[in-house]
Amino acid sequence: MTNLNAPGVVRQPVSVTRKMSASLPRLRGIAQDKGLKIHHLGAGYPHPEVTDPRGFIAHEAAYLEHLTEREGRNDPDSLPEHLRESFSYGDTLGPLSTRQVFSRVYGNDWGVAMRPECLIPTVGATGGISLICSLFEHAGSPIAYITDAPTYAGFMARATLCQHASIFSVELDAEGPVPETFERQIHAARAAGNLVPFYYTVPDGHNPAGFSFSESRRLEILEIARREGVLIVEDAPYLYINFAEPGDRQKPFFALDPAQTVHLFTGSKIGFPGPRVAYLYSEAELTIADGETAALADLALVQASADILFPNPAAFRGFEALLHQADFSERRSLWPVAEEKLEVYRENRKILLDGFEAELGAHKDVFHWTVPAAGFFSVFTFLGGNVRTDDAFIEQMVADYGLVVIPMYDFYPPDARVRNPSAGYDQLRISFCFSESAGDERRKDLQEAVAVFCRAAKALAGVV
Repeated sequence: MTNLNAPGVVRQPVSVTRKMSASLPRLRGIAQDKGLKIHHLGAGYPHPEVTDPRGFIAHEAAYLEHLTEREGRNDPDSLPEHLRESFSYGDTLGPLSTRQVFSRVYGNDWGVAMRPECLIPTVGATGGISLICSLFEHAGSPIAYITDAPTYAGFMARATLCQHASIFSVELDAEGPVPETFERQIHAARAAGNLVPFYYTVPDGHNPAGFSFSESRRLEILEIARREGVLIVEDAPYLYINFAEPGDRQKPFFALDPAQTVHLFTGSKIGFPGPRVAYLYSEAELTIADGETAALADLALVQASADILFPNPAAFRGFEALLHQADFSERRSLWPVAEEKLEVYRENRKILLDGFEAELGAHKDVFHWTVPAAGFFSVFTFLGGNVRTDDAFIEQMVADYGLVVIPMYDFYPPDARVRNPSAGYDQLRISFCFSESAGDERRKDLQEAVAVFCRAAKALAGVV
């Protein structure tokens, strides 16, 4: 039996979302015993209405048949080359054709001449987080990661797995990370004897902060990162789940400087979550032993060869089909694919924000909420300090109102909670992306959920 008290074994804290998942069956039972309907305003999952795979499966099959015909085989009974490759061990870089097409289509959307050899397949963007962390942890020396306060819980979970790693967090204002704090935290981490390899963030549709960084703030942060020699690890799951007008969309960090950025793309939100198709992309050069330099992509490839070795070639071929139109011509952009998803998310966002404004707009001295330019979330804040969104509050929301919501306190790194023990204890992350219904029923369910939430918020805050 493993001794969990043995030296070197650390018990990881359980995230609030995991705790919520564990307690939900009991709380749901209490709510249903009271005759309450369960309303989902917590889960950050892609909506089932935009992840129906049937049309994609038919298009994928047709695309693979198109590849078979294009091979021009002499023997019609022989196994097509693309089919053999899709179900065999493959290169750690994944299918070359997929990387080439993706480089052209994605690069065209963001004005970057992407290099296919700099694309490293990962198992979702979460796999990209693990890969870039692993790359810098092998030396065994103290290491510090700079991130936001609050930040994505998945990043904190991975970063704290390393016993010689620590997190130095940066508070956010309405435009993004506070530049002075960002620079100060880099210096503080180094003064404590740490290597500071990168700053991790979700600049578009920030999870969980519920907003996107301004253009001017991105440029300020980028300039500090260049000056300090710190990479920007840009997690971009919501880059295409964007509600801004085309001319108002912000450029991602990798479009501003691909040599200073590690960009994490995932197909989970624009395509389908199950296949876990994703890429790490960077044109950065790192200084290694004896002052030599090496391409970060090359080092990441070596690490990926140890971590996953063989990415799923069939999944990447399926993603390649998504990069082609019905007539199998290559897409010029992924925005038409995104628009199919945005139709639902844009509508859901409007229902949420219109409901807040109608029910709570007269009480903005008591309540505040972010207006997301991208992503799945709005952060709701109880002003005045008389409401505490702790575990008891969350349980009360389910048991008394049937509302499933996620508190913000667990998204703040440990050092942020030292600076401010109350950080996040007046906030909720409200999700508008997921429900178990579709079409008119989805609209009705979300409107009802928002109305119940507003009624609960007013009651708990003492608003008559």
